[in-house]
Amino acid sequence: MADRKNPLRDGARLKRTPQASTVVIFGATGDLTKRKLVPSLYSLHVEGLLPQDFKIIAFARRDKNDEIFRNDMREALQQHAGDIGNSTRMNQFLSLIHYHRGDFNQTEPYVELARSLEKLKSERGITGNRLFYLATPPSTYDAIIENLGAAKLNKSTSGWTRIIIEKPFGRDLRTAIELNNVVERVFAEDQIYRIDHYLGKETVQNILVFRFANGIFEPIWNRRYIDHVQITVAETLGVEGRGNFYEETGITRDIVQNHALQLFCLFAMEPPAAIDSSAVRNEKVKVLQAVKQFRERDVDDMVVRGQYAAGSLMGRRLPSYKEEEGVAPDSATETYFAAKFFIDNWRWADVPIYIRTGKRLPKRVTEIAIYFKNAPLQMFSEKARSQVGSNVLALRIQPDEGISLRFDSKVPGPSSFIRPVTMDFRYGTSFGQTPPDAYERLLLDALLGDSTLFTRSDENQMAWRLLDPLFKRWEQLGKIELPQYQIGTWGPAQADGLLRNDQREWRRL
Repeated sequence: MADRKNPLRDGARLKRTPQASTVVIFGATGDLTKRKLVPSLYSLHVEGLLPQDFKIIAFARRDKNDEIFRNDMREALQQHAGDIGNSTRMNQFLSLIHYHRGDFNQTEPYVELARSLEKLKSERGITGNRLFYLATPPSTYDAIIENLGAAKLNKSTSGWTRIIIEKPFGRDLRTAIELNNVVERVFAEDQIYRIDHYLGKETVQNILVFRFANGIFEPIWNRRYIDHVQITVAETLGVEGRGNFYEETGITRDIVQNHALQLFCLFAMEPPAAIDSSAVRNEKVKVLQAVKQFRERDVDDMVVRGQYAAGSLMGRRLPSYKEEEGVAPDSATETYFAAKFFIDNWRWADVPIYIRTGKRLPKRVTEIAIYFKNAPLQMFSEKARSQVGSNVLALRIQPDEGISLRFDSKVPGPSSFIRPVTMDFRYGTSFGQTPPDAYERLLLDALLGDSTLFTRSDENQMAWRLLDPLFKRWEQLGKIELPQYQIGTWGPAQADGLLRNDQREWRRL
């Protein structure tokens, strides 16, 4: 890790380093802290991107002290941080971490936290700049936020205060508004950073550069040239022991409301006036406002749900969703989602945008595939015309970040055969460096006060408003038997029919 080239350090975009500050992680004994947050902060430390005066306070309920928790984080770094560098640097980083035991629902631990922060300020010169990170279940958000306010930790007399809130931010429009009301009673909007780690991925950020910095593509990014778009977010994993959580969530809330719709907005948005937080997020909100609302019959005709059945994947026999621990035998929770969306504006009118996402699919892949309209083919023979396919531009988000363009070419020789060929760009081979983890970028941006890659309240609520008709219709239908798809396949047959009815088919990945 210490020797890699890091775009966060080497890129021209980074014009300043964060001010001296303290990060407080709530839920610090959880999986997110071990797998992502502490490894990302360590990477930033190794790269010299954290301020010299910096502390981490780990707030959790378990009975630990500084030494025990630091040893836990040492093991986490050894497991999740890859090339972890030398022991001196790791020890230096671990010395920045302090453990604070407390119950999220009680006010006194927050008062003690305030005293600890003041002690750091007076004894060690750490300023009042504070970043609170809620790495906890959503059910704890209200209590943590209200107790931060009660302890007067929502403001600092000698610096800034910010709070990062993990998804899901609500579970429908009503609860999103309620949670937002709770947060905004304690924090101002410019203090709130609603995180979606997909926006920290290098390829997602590159969508804006690809679209608006290349004169060859921007003129054809509209309904005159694009036939349709497919957005895929596929996972090979199942619910991984989180059956109870998934029963309350489903893949629509888990993936579509945030990850998929973020990709949707970045693909479809108009050019912002500047690459800053207000301009970019304004254009994303305009996209969601223009999306055609689902009526009841639209939900039945244009949306497909599914559940994975037992099957084999990569040589392993795996249980069905209903056989997973914590899942009800009569569950109607979806593990697969496919739908057709339309944007009613001048750029995208009548261009269908298909979204599909699912668990236990054949490959882990996230991409946006743009299908262009075919050129007139009268000059070619009937046989040659039958061999011509659509030109496809694919923006691969994960796992193999890059961009590919498929077009048709004549096969060498005396024949007139036509075959598709692909031009491929891959980040790793083209730039010779590993893109930073998404959490690295987002944590650094939050410390710098740059909210461009975070979600604003109106954007979050517009996404819920778009999906609310689906939830209401599914609630009316009750616990029906959802279409099944075998593990290791690309979803139920009904999803294929969604495109087949439009004389199209899903992209083969």
